[in-house]
Amino acid sequence: MAIDFDSNLPIYIQVMDYIKKEIVSGRLKPGDRVDSVRDLALHFGVNPNTVQRSLSELEREGLLKSERTAGRFISENEELIGLVREQMATTCISRYVKEMENLGFEGEEILAQTAYYVKERNNDNGEH
Repeated sequence: MAIDFDSNLPIYIQVMDYIKKEIVSGRLKPGDRVDSVRDLALHFGVNPNTVQRSLSELEREGLLKSERTAGRFISENEELIGLVREQMATTCISRYVKEMENLGFEGEEILAQTAYYVKERNNDNGEH
């Protein structure tokens, strides 16, 4: 299953971001074994060297750890994972606010629009 990559951003960064999202969302749990470079390359439809670079960077950041004979594993440092999650959220919010401001919305209007959207989305999902 290849992913639609953004041509404006290096693929290895997009692979890193995908794996980070899997970690911070809890879909990949602390201590889980990461698929092999080869399997991930097939999954993403990219060169194994690209995946290797992504995984090496994630190791450097501390989100992955490598065990020589057993492979790579998700970090068990939940404080670090929480910090990365907060950083990713801040990036998303920053982009969203900038786009809303480009549409002419200001602080309270952005909050009101967001609250309305969340409320309606919850209602659509049967939540009250």
